[in-house]
Amino acid sequence: MTSTTKARSDRHALRSRGMTLVEAMVAIAILSVVSVMVWGGFAQTSRNKERVEADLERNHIVSSALARMQRELSMAYVSAQVNPSPALVKTQTCFVGTDRSGGDRLDFTSFSHRRLYRDAHESDQNEISYFVTRHPEDARRKVLARREQRRIDDDPRRGGSVQILVDDVTDLELEYLDPLTTEWVRSWDTTQLTGQPNRLPAQVKIRLTVPHPRQRGRTITFGTRADVPIRFGLNHAIYNP
Repeated sequence: MTSTTKARSDRHALRSRGMTLVEAMVAIAILSVVSVMVWGGFAQTSRNKERVEADLERNHIVSSALARMQRELSMAYVSAQVNPSPALVKTQTCFVGTDRSGGDRLDFTSFSHRRLYRDAHESDQNEISYFVTRHPEDARRKVLARREQRRIDDDPRRGGSVQILVDDVTDLELEYLDPLTTEWVRSWDTTQLTGQPNRLPAQVKIRLTVPHPRQRGRTITFGTRADVPIRFGLNHAIYNP
């Protein structure tokens, strides 16, 4: 065997025993690129999943709040039976909608209270308020708050406990359908003679505006309507609306 043939045979034997360093580095580089591409795809899918879940949760919170407002407004009422002596007035009902910039406010009495404890000295009557206010821990954010007092007293617009229904809101707009004029109005007051004494709106239009979750400066508006079946003050002695 000549020297040239022997050299070729040795190189062939070396190649058959494994890869060279260059081949190994190229293989590792290709594997790294493929791994990064696969990981990037999974990471993007995970981020999209988190965004979709956050949007669904946010929409569920807003929808639940609007459904609760709709349910409680459908059981709103006022009573025409008031003691003629102011000193003897212990309870007072109302339906007062105030038009405010930055968020309307609504105070009303309702039959929507649910007793949670047996033998509790409570009925299905309560005082409820919906309004927009600053977050108690972050003044930069506004929230939709709900106030409830389980017993009706002589001031149906104060007292009770306050809870946050929707965090980070922009505006709350309320409109009321007058059943006598069939027109939508921005305010309602059953406590004043110049308002709508002893009568309630036929419907309440609710629009809640919240910031867009990803686009700064943009907002999203959710809306619904609540029917109010009891449209005149309750008078069990002589009911004559």
